[in-house]
Amino acid sequence: MAKRDAALTYAEHLQLERLLDCQVRRSEMQGRPAHDEMLFIIVHQAYELWFKQILFELDRIETLFAGPRADDRDLGLVAQGIERIVAVQRLLIQQLDVLETMTPMDFLDFRDLLVPASGFQSLQFRLMETRLGLRQGDRVTFEGRPIDARLTAADRKRLQAAASKPSLSDLIERWLERTPFLHGSGYDFSAVYRQAVEDMLDSDAALVRANPALSAPEIEVETRAITASRARFESIFDEAQHRELVAQGVWRLSWRALQAAIFINLYRNEPVLQLPFRLLSGLMDIDETLTNWRYRHALMVQRMIGRKVGTGGSSGHDYLRQTAERHRIFGDLFALSTFFIPRSRLPELPAAMRQAMGYTYAGKSR
Repeated sequence: MAKRDAALTYAEHLQLERLLDCQVRRSEMQGRPAHDEMLFIIVHQAYELWFKQILFELDRIETLFAGPRADDRDLGLVAQGIERIVAVQRLLIQQLDVLETMTPMDFLDFRDLLVPASGFQSLQFRLMETRLGLRQGDRVTFEGRPIDARLTAADRKRLQAAASKPSLSDLIERWLERTPFLHGSGYDFSAVYRQAVEDMLDSDAALVRANPALSAPEIEVETRAITASRARFESIFDEAQHRELVAQGVWRLSWRALQAAIFINLYRNEPVLQLPFRLLSGLMDIDETLTNWRYRHALMVQRMIGRKVGTGGSSGHDYLRQTAERHRIFGDLFALSTFFIPRSRLPELPAAMRQAMGYTYAGKSR
């Protein structure tokens, strides 16, 4: 049993004296106190605390995925960590509602005192982006300068160290590449699914040609659309073509990882795949929620300063809007739905495989 400190108080455990003494208004120090600077400080300090929690969750997720093979029993903890990150991100969006109770005129009371401090200098936010998997080459630059140009030398070193290690995106790719069931014992998911897709598209083409309600030009348009669909599907079945698309930046996931992600989504009702599907869905939630936060942040900045230059020298709203559009990490997972087919056309898994993917007691009588 852990030893208890009978004298420990709530305030001591949370170090409230230190915490509540961290809000120093520069406007007050200058002899012209601005009431809303307190709100500005507290909201941004709260952001940094939540960033710390996200990084803390990533620490455990990275540790669980660090070895050559992730323990299946740890996937629940990984999914829980991802879902917690999403919950924190949603809270970060809600905090903007509080910040927007400050009007532009309220902000102008102390804005000039913040220069050259800027959110650009939030090391924890940059660490969060990097460790999730945002690559340097995918970042929006400002005046051609790298994103770490505004950081201190010490912070720049920490960010570079984080960038040199596998990100969550990298770890997920490696985990997907190890997915069983795709091949073996006479079963090849890629070949079986490819045949199902071809049968579906052949059927669609036959229906188009046999439809008396369609004119010749309309049949030509529909036929071209089906041909385009064949080409899109071919890109996920042909490994060499996929490698070319990765080199072009169309895809990020490796061919095997992409196949596994499609397989998990298509057969997600199988017991062994329910947790992996939950994990992949959580990654999409991270990307979507972070994008929503970027858009909301951009709108708030436009509301507060219009077209003025940000305190850190950025173009404010325009820069933030561009990051929302381009700073995506798990875009491949969003693109997967392009390659799904209706459940009614989904090939049945071999009986032995279904049994291996089920609960061991599912077929036993009591």
